[in-house]
Amino acid sequence: MPEKINVVLIGMPGSGKSTVGVVLAKRTRRGFVDADLVIQQAEGRTLQEIVDAEGAHALRAAEERAVLSLAVRGHVIATGGSAVYSREGMEHLAASGRIVYLAVDLPTLQQRLGDYSQRGVAMRAGQSLADLLAERDPLYRRWADATVDATGPTTEAVCERIEAALDG
Repeated sequence: MPEKINVVLIGMPGSGKSTVGVVLAKRTRRGFVDADLVIQQAEGRTLQEIVDAEGAHALRAAEERAVLSLAVRGHVIATGGSAVYSREGMEHLAASGRIVYLAVDLPTLQQRLGDYSQRGVAMRAGQSLADLLAERDPLYRRWADATVDATGPTTEAVCERIEAALDG
């Protein structure tokens, strides 16, 4: 995998984008960017505070601005879960790297997230995690250059799968 390209991780909240991203960056000698932290720094508040004050659409808009502000090469980028709603943002990410969907099944997401009501998840009122996964999965698959099962294995194993998928 060429060192100058970015590796962009997409997937649901709880899929491991940030956790896997840090380890993958170390393994591949890349920098690491967590889009959620870029949002929080730019907005001066947490993701949940954005959702509470202005709703899920405001968080999606903040995420789009954050993604479009990224001008890095040779990094692993962990996006927020709703990045795939922005065509412009995803085209920007795709122009500088390879996009990997970390696919995780619903029971695993539920276990990993627990009470996700304070996690800054961009979802509509009354929308369940199952509904959100059903809505987003086709978007993740559409944008992905590679899809990696991140349900059960260790972080190292997921990194190995990503590296194999991008080298192949």
